[in-house]
Amino acid sequence: MEISGLVSAIVIGIVIGVLGRLVVPGRQHIGILWTILVGIVAALVGTAIAAGFGVADTKGVDWIELALQIALAAVGVGALDRFKARH
Repeated sequence: MEISGLVSAIVIGIVIGVLGRLVVPGRQHIGILWTILVGIVAALVGTAIAAGFGVADTKGVDWIELALQIALAAVGVGALDRFKARH
């Protein structure tokens, strides 16, 4: 992976993490760094799932891929919030 690919993955991860956090109702008790990490992982996994279904490269905006990424980020933020609340 090149530097530009890494930087774009981080930027997209930040956006996906924030959008995922907005989807989860209530206040989350995790920091912004955790949100970014969850967003990066969700962006990468969502892209892989979309590629598996053959919807990662479409003409125009890849809405299905974006929805998968945001949903995964929301699940990740919610799960991490519950985990941190128990410990």
